[in-house]
Amino acid sequence: MPETHDFSTSSLRVFVEVARLGSFTAAAQTMGYTQSAISRQISALENEAGTALFDRLPRGVRPTEPGRRLLGHAEAVLERLDAARRELTDLRDLATGRLRVGTFATAAAALVPKAIAAFRTTYPDIAVTLEEGLTPRLLTKLTAGEADVAVISTTYDQPLLGVELRKLCDDFMMVALPPGHRLAGRRQVRLADLADEEWIAGSSRPEDTLISSCLRTGFSPRIGFVARDWIAKQGCVAAGLGITLIPSVAADAIRPDITLVSLHPKDIPVRQVYAATPDGVTPSPAARAFLDLLCPQ
Repeated sequence: MPETHDFSTSSLRVFVEVARLGSFTAAAQTMGYTQSAISRQISALENEAGTALFDRLPRGVRPTEPGRRLLGHAEAVLERLDAARRELTDLRDLATGRLRVGTFATAAAALVPKAIAAFRTTYPDIAVTLEEGLTPRLLTKLTAGEADVAVISTTYDQPLLGVELRKLCDDFMMVALPPGHRLAGRRQVRLADLADEEWIAGSSRPEDTLISSCLRTGFSPRIGFVARDWIAKQGCVAAGLGITLIPSVAADAIRPDITLVSLHPKDIPVRQVYAATPDGVTPSPAARAFLDLLCPQ
């Protein structure tokens, strides 16, 4: 087998300092060692190298040809190690790094942007990206290592595997009503109260929309207009074209000329909103700090 050399970081630092100062004594004073400790370190390094690294002269020392060759490599190694230490320190102190956040659409209306704004105020040097998507896609991105934190929604009968969850809140459904609607003064309504209403939904197929959970009760909504965008849905409601469902997590972002009334949880199950991270994966310092802002203890 070819001969290998095991050069320790400490011995390389001593070697570089002796070469820089040209003296065991000067290096010992600079590094806070005794001269004998410096001599032992250099002797051990020379044993590892299999050759003399310094000529011992009447006035100090000078690198031999092998010593000069080793010096360039030693300086490069120590510089890379110092750069690595600085980078790790910056990551730990959140002076550098990235944060990749995923979220479902309605959490992107207010909940997640507020948390990101607070995070960027506290940690302005972290590069933050945000991607919106459906919960299954967000979970896929988490497990594939393409996201650090995902804000997802689910119900109790939907098991989630491969992720660690922190609960943020319960998300119950609300009905958005146009100005002057006959039910606008109610605190809560039932589906039966909405039987004659025209609905605005994200699809002409109720099973593909938020209304899908109403179908289990036998409720059959009459979809009058299809609008996939949240702003468009609100515009239609405000114009009196119909009503729509709004998750409570998005209530803070609703336009002021719309009235929100709670829908009875027996008619539409309450969803749970979680911050998810990959199970078994250590969150980055930036991800941990964001989680602390998103779901404070």
